[in-house]
Amino acid sequence: MKQKNQVIVLVVLVAVAVLVWGFELRNHTPATLTASFIQDYKPLGEDNPQIRWGELKRAQETEYKSNGRNPFSMIAPPPPEDPHKPKPPVVPVGPVVPIVPEKPTRAQAPANLKFFGYGTIPTGSPRRAFITDGEDIFIVSEGDTLLGRYRILKVGNSNLEFQEISSGLPGTMPLEEQAAPPSA
Repeated sequence: MKQKNQVIVLVVLVAVAVLVWGFELRNHTPATLTASFIQDYKPLGEDNPQIRWGELKRAQETEYKSNGRNPFSMIAPPPPEDPHKPKPPVVPVGPVVPIVPEKPTRAQAPANLKFFGYGTIPTGSPRRAFITDGEDIFIVSEGDTLLGRYRILKVGNSNLEFQEISSGLPGTMPLEEQAAPPSA
C-alpha cells in the first residue's frame, strides 16, 4: 500500500510541475521580451551612420612604434639620454675575482630544537634521545632520522651528535638542562 501512495504523490507532483511550467512559458515568450527591448531602444545621436572607409583604411595602415614603455607596468621608463651631454670616461677595470663563500664545516640544528634528555632500555638497545620542538617531543635512537633532515649518530651524556642528510655535515647539539621546579 505504501508504494501505491508514493506513485500517486509522484503523479500529482509531475502534473503540478507541468502546469506551472506551461503558465510560465506562455507568459514569457521570446517575442514579448524582444518587443519590450525594441520599445526601450534609443538610437545614438549619429548624423551619418555609414562606414567611413577613409578613416578605417588610415587606421589599418598605421604602424605601431614603441617608445620603450611597457604598457602593463606602472613604472615609467627612464628619460632619454641627452646626445649633447658629455659621457664620463670609461675606466678600465682589472680582472674580476669572484668571492667564493666559505663552505661551512659544521651543521647547525634549528634553534627551536632542544636536546633535553636521554634514556636506555635494559634489553641492550641503543640510547634514546629526547628532543623538543616547542610543544612536540621526539624520541629518537642512534641511527634514526629526525624531521627527515638529520641522522642521529651518537647520543652522549652531554651532547647529541648528528649529521645533516642533505649536505653530509656533522653537528652537535648540547644537552640543555632545565632548572628543577621550586620545591614546596
